[in-house]
Amino acid sequence: MDDLGQYGHAIVALAGTAMMGLVMSPLTALRKQKLGLAPGASPEQDYGLETYRWHRAYLNLSETIGFFVAVTAAAIFAGVSPTCVNWLASIFFISRIALIVVHVKGIGKPNMGPRSFIYVVGWLCCLLLGLAAIGKAL
Repeated sequence: MDDLGQYGHAIVALAGTAMMGLVMSPLTALRKQKLGLAPGASPEQDYGLETYRWHRAYLNLSETIGFFVAVTAAAIFAGVSPTCVNWLASIFFISRIALIVVHVKGIGKPNMGPRSFIYVVGWLCCLLLGLAAIGKAL
């Protein structure tokens, strides 16, 4: 594990996911501000409202980023195959981009639509990264 450069794609996925959150935060806040909502307030829970979809996309990213960082870092520190870590982290990153687009555009139905299936792809990547890290560490 002397050469972290082998994990370049995973490192880019980590940084890119964090950057998504940094960009989504003010964009979501501006939309909520236009509705006259107080800082930290939630818009009406209606997927027909663009501001609510932005809010949910941001919250969904915020809810998952910690898990992604933890399992990816654990896999890197444990010395899991760079190919495996890079693929899983990259797929997670791409799934997050797709999930944001689906949320914001309001594509599909709120439950068991494309959003649910894309979420599961990212969730599986995290699960596999975590299991790989545990397997390698034992």
